[in-house]
Amino acid sequence: MGPVLNTVYNNYVSTYAPKPLTKYDTHKKSELRSVYNSIVKLNKDEPWYLPTTSKDTQQYAVDLKENARGLRNTIAQLGGLEKDGLFRKKSAYSTDEGVATAVYVGSEESKAEVPDFQLEVHALATTQENLGLFLQGNGRAALPPDTYSFDVNINDMNYEFQFSVGEGETNQQVQERLVRLINNSDIGLRASLAESEGRTSLRLTSEATGLAPGRDYIFAVSDDHTSKTHGAVEYLGLDYTSRDASNASFSVDGEELTSQSNHLTLGQLFDIRLTGISPEGQPTKIGLKTDVESLTDNVFHLVGGYNDFVRAASSYLETQTRSRQLIREMKGIASVYGSSLETMGLNLAEDGTLDIDRDTLRETAAGTQDINETFGSLKSFSNMLLRKSDQVSLNPMDYVEKVMVAYKNPGHNYPNPYITSAYTGMMFDGYF
Repeated sequence: MGPVLNTVYNNYVSTYAPKPLTKYDTHKKSELRSVYNSIVKLNKDEPWYLPTTSKDTQQYAVDLKENARGLRNTIAQLGGLEKDGLFRKKSAYSTDEGVATAVYVGSEESKAEVPDFQLEVHALATTQENLGLFLQGNGRAALPPDTYSFDVNINDMNYEFQFSVGEGETNQQVQERLVRLINNSDIGLRASLAESEGRTSLRLTSEATGLAPGRDYIFAVSDDHTSKTHGAVEYLGLDYTSRDASNASFSVDGEELTSQSNHLTLGQLFDIRLTGISPEGQPTKIGLKTDVESLTDNVFHLVGGYNDFVRAASSYLETQTRSRQLIREMKGIASVYGSSLETMGLNLAEDGTLDIDRDTLRETAAGTQDINETFGSLKSFSNMLLRKSDQVSLNPMDYVEKVMVAYKNPGHNYPNPYITSAYTGMMFDGYF
């Protein structure tokens, strides 16, 4: 990967990777081929535009694409990609989300009764932490100018880190360089600086929690057999473990269990995240919500995804004028079903978002005899949102101010597979 593309990739990953991935972010070959064909078709008829080099505009376009993906995934998770699947997703409950949260991951078609579980958490899984010596931050480093290295053993892999110490460098400068070096390595270790009364220490924390059977640590730091000058580990105190990793300890229906992670599955039915310690003698109940509660939860999730998308577009109103067009289109989609949505307790606000009257929605859900009939308009609304999210994801540059160079010759165009850029119609003669 070239240096320019590498920079672009790293910027994209650091900005957008924290967003959670779902099973809907993986695709079959046929789906990828369909996306490719759609891009080719768009490029065939799209006019030519000058490239947009503004970093703010580029970030806006990528944000639109990512937010469109998020809206599509929200609908997909509710069953919106399947016929008659929307709003049939079952919802789980936890009587104490301060102890554990729950998501139902079992089959939606299963007729078997889903059992409840009694969960009691005794201890959470923890990460390993190494805390170095606190050195005078602005004091001159006592390490002689040289190239140093040390080894990190993690996940049965050894990694060597090399760094240089220059003449007159301070302890904090050396420590900050190591923070960047370790964090950029992406080996499952995070580095940071701890400060106290003008002194700084290098803190290393594992991303993983818990200990595998037969293991005493997640990572170990040493420079006993390193290739460059040794002595940095002792000087900085990197081999001191200030907190050992430990496993989660909990009981399910009275059975004592342990886990390396705070994320686990109960009976292949519930996806559980442990969030706290149970009060003495007070287990948390995990189970399925009633059909009415599940239905209202699904509507809340759909409206939440729609509102998040509209608010994200609205955040660019002052800097990206064409974002107004996208908001108008989203309001137009909602207004088509306005009267039907109002009967369910969903009201279109002036800013394009939807407000929910919880009581009306619950009354509608409780009184329904046929979900498809009562919530048919909401199903059509979600289908429109699905199509709009696909369109924005394919070509976010539709909502960016661009300088047009020329129209293509009508009726005499042909698909060119070599110009299928992510931003349709943009001409690039280099990378910026």
